[in-house]
Amino acid sequence: MSTTGDTLTARGPLAGRARVPGDKSVGHRALMLGALCDGVVEITGLSDGEDNLSTARVLGQLGVRSERDGDRARVHGVGLDGLRAPTGPLDCGNSGTTMRVLLGILAGQPFEVTLVGDHSLTRRPMRRVLEPLTRMGLTVVAARDGGFPPLTVRGARPLTGLVYASPIASAQVKSAILLAGLWAEGETRVDEPGLSRDHTERMLAWLGTPPAARPIHVPGDLSSAAFLLGAALLVPGSDVVIEDVGVNPTRTGFLDIVAAMGATVVQGAPRERNHEPAADLGVRCSGLRGVEVAGDLALRALDELPLVATLAARARGVTRIRDAKELRVKESDRIAQTARMLRSFGVAVDEHEDGLTIHGDPDRPLTAGDVDADGDHRIAMCANLLALVAPAGTRIAGAESIATSFPSFHACLRALGAADAL
Repeated sequence: MSTTGDTLTARGPLAGRARVPGDKSVGHRALMLGALCDGVVEITGLSDGEDNLSTARVLGQLGVRSERDGDRARVHGVGLDGLRAPTGPLDCGNSGTTMRVLLGILAGQPFEVTLVGDHSLTRRPMRRVLEPLTRMGLTVVAARDGGFPPLTVRGARPLTGLVYASPIASAQVKSAILLAGLWAEGETRVDEPGLSRDHTERMLAWLGTPPAARPIHVPGDLSSAAFLLGAALLVPGSDVVIEDVGVNPTRTGFLDIVAAMGATVVQGAPRERNHEPAADLGVRCSGLRGVEVAGDLALRALDELPLVATLAARARGVTRIRDAKELRVKESDRIAQTARMLRSFGVAVDEHEDGLTIHGDPDRPLTAGDVDADGDHRIAMCANLLALVAPAGTRIAGAESIATSFPSFHACLRALGAADAL
């Protein structure tokens, strides 16, 4: 279980300004595409979370040298023909994005490689990425049934271009196919039933094809900022500003949801670098109401839906989350895990195959939670937020997983006024 130092409480309003780590989705792509440039790529704003470190590490095994200095990195790109066969397995750690998107690059390499990951990653299916890539020319040499890691694959060159009608809207599937297209003959295109994150398309437009070395700035991660905004919405009297947050419209579903719940998020003047928009985001605590979240809105806020459910626990009325079955194959089964986490705090919640129904009541006292995050950083952070306003005694197992995406999470909350639980 976590120590008391890992669990914070709010003894008064949260206030002030904070910065969050760089968007790890943009960071993964900056590192990977930087590796494929012919020259040095300067990256600023890069997260020091374990997921981005996993990507940098496996690229190093493929012959790409990089140096880190805080949130800055210099990637010595080797061009489209410069990657070399690794001498051992590529360990992607806990990062599904590293493994899935990297498969697109490996599809165009004329050598065999094995990809492995931690216990959580070995439970996450890769078949949806492997299926279109095998149509382009990737050979799957060995994989567990269902396409689960570890995976051994062999690439080819040239690949065959693919016009792919994806059955789901997935930025990871789309990115893998588009990157494989860099080594393909003919057109490569992905058609989706909905618009998933478009960071890869924006970065390819910035760097060109083949990619040319240009500086890349990674804006603050909206998924991380959402937790600090959520903390302010839970703690009465709070007023916080999060600086330089990415506001790519494919990522702002959370902001639309909390606006529908009655919160006012003030967005500063937007600025754009390497085609990625960013802005300062400010919020004050206000009463929340239950909402309906489904369809495209659920897709655009997929990673933040456990947080939406957490806020819904203190909103007035019922919140229904649907069309989110994809949450069941994240770092954990996030539908089941979110339901268990909320119930441990005394919140009434119904679990469905594709979502949750949360019976919110701001007047119902919470209980101290006893949560096993099962290695899922978002579940651990959600539990930490409810602990801010719950009675003392909350225990969270697996809180160390927060370091995969937001190593400074507790430090940011302390800077805004949260205190260690006694």
